[in-house]
Amino acid sequence: MDKSLEKQLTTWLKEQKTSCGFFLNLTVLFGLLTGFALMLQAYLLSTILHGIIISELPKSAFTNDFILLLVLIPIRALLAFARERSSFEAGKRLRLQIRKAVLDKLSELGPAFIKGKPAGSWASIVLEQIEDLQDFYARYLPQMLLAGFIPLCILIVVFSLNWTAGLILLTTAPLIPLFMILVGMGAADANRKNFSALAQLSGHFMDRLKGLKTLKLFNRSAAEIREIESASESFRQRTMSVLRLAFLSSAVLEFFGAVSIAVLAIYFGFSFLGHLNFGDYGQGISLFTGLFILMLAPEFYQPLRDMGTHYHAKALAIGAAEELKALLDYQVETPTQINTTDHVSNNNTAENSIQAVDWTAPITLQASQLNVYSHDGIKLVGPLSFSLKKGEQLALVGPSGSGKTSLLNALLGFLPYQGSLLINGVELNQIDKSQWRQQLAWLGQDPQLFHGSIFENVTMGDSNISAQRVESCLQKAAIWDFVEQQDQGVNHAIAEQMAGLSVGQAQRIALARALAQDAQLFLLDEPTASLDQHSEQAIFSALSEATKTSASLMVTHRLDQLQSMQRILVLDKGMIVQQGDFNTLNLQSGLFKQMQQDEIGPTNSEELNL
Repeated sequence: MDKSLEKQLTTWLKEQKTSCGFFLNLTVLFGLLTGFALMLQAYLLSTILHGIIISELPKSAFTNDFILLLVLIPIRALLAFARERSSFEAGKRLRLQIRKAVLDKLSELGPAFIKGKPAGSWASIVLEQIEDLQDFYARYLPQMLLAGFIPLCILIVVFSLNWTAGLILLTTAPLIPLFMILVGMGAADANRKNFSALAQLSGHFMDRLKGLKTLKLFNRSAAEIREIESASESFRQRTMSVLRLAFLSSAVLEFFGAVSIAVLAIYFGFSFLGHLNFGDYGQGISLFTGLFILMLAPEFYQPLRDMGTHYHAKALAIGAAEELKALLDYQVETPTQINTTDHVSNNNTAENSIQAVDWTAPITLQASQLNVYSHDGIKLVGPLSFSLKKGEQLALVGPSGSGKTSLLNALLGFLPYQGSLLINGVELNQIDKSQWRQQLAWLGQDPQLFHGSIFENVTMGDSNISAQRVESCLQKAAIWDFVEQQDQGVNHAIAEQMAGLSVGQAQRIALARALAQDAQLFLLDEPTASLDQHSEQAIFSALSEATKTSASLMVTHRLDQLQSMQRILVLDKGMIVQQGDFNTLNLQSGLFKQMQQDEIGPTNSEELNL
């Protein structure tokens, strides 16, 4: 990984630590108290052993020391427990905050952006990669402070007793962080590649799982098994590479720590034998000094070893942060500000320019020289000019790729645009998007029902929707007969992936949900796609009744259902090429007439012309 990028990601990770609250500082405090307790425990043990062995004092002379030593044991256990709890809480708060930020960002960017990646890749980001930030905040960051403070305190104490022992500790201590840095140079890059392989595997597996029936139908099962096996093997190799680095770093850190303690033990051993007579400031080396420093030596290296062990957590977090930071910092490219009108709008309007809208008034929509762009700044639709007001039913038709769905995404606030798109006289980009979407009812070609009851899927958590209204909406959607047949009625549970429901039943429940919103504008994207004729007629009938007192804009390929539409816009390559009602367009030569002939079929078309 590029060093400048790694530095940026590390800085970004440290900037997020405010989300941990005071629990991060609390973790450090408990770690310091644990270190001081260990130093006190070593002091008491050295004092007792020196007094009994060298000074030949009775054990009763150390009663208070024994009691304090016994008290320190549960205190250390409590401090260790408190440190673990506070560190976990710090990491949990951070994960919740990052996950909320990611979900808010995805909600802001909308489905047009989300569909750019497989669902498995998003699952990897929202779940695995955010979870891998836990140890960075719970362990690595607190350990960095402890690795600097506790060894420094021990070094001061050791130097005050024996300068040679202090020099040995001071000389050998840098070996541990030095090796940690050498290992870390490859660890972050290995983790980044590991996350990339995991995201690829997750997306590949989930997409194939959804299309399992299609794969079996076209006899592609064996080929897809080989591809999944290849992706799994790539992920396995990258995971083993990360684990090798982790085990290597731990083993070498333990080796350097053991060698350093051994050097210190040799020095004191030869000093006690009288072969080394330096380092004691001329006062001689007592048993107390030797035992005390030797018991402190492991604790001197332990914070450094722990930091080396947790350095893997830093590498893991940096690998995860790359994609998280890119997503959270993602900004929609502003379209070039060139317009034939005096008013130009884009999705980067400052928050302080948000204007209030009177939502009690009927919704009127006015588009003028409207150009819709992708998140990368590529023009998708436009320029378009049209209007829509209460009681009007507007249909968008055209060949695939003509920009119909892109226009709907712009109306929902999910795509940037240039030109003018007025809602009740106010630019859409100057309206609170959450308030605007509360005025809308959406029904797409792929019904999305969630694991829960039918009642919960219709109300979507809105406590203002009564049971009577839910029943009425289900009746209007022609699905009430099915609901009544269930043992628990509206409390009938819908399984994962809408198991147990046909596409028509799921679409009608989704229609009931749209009807329950009491919306002023219905946005409909192929609401009857893949439905049988009976279900299609039921949904069109319910929609026609529901939109009499509101406005509706529908995207469809079914031209035979457009007789009731007051206006039809025919799009081709992002432009309006024809507009009018069904009868008017049916008499004109052009794309609409051609599409109708293609839908009817060549034989029936010839009979119609005759």
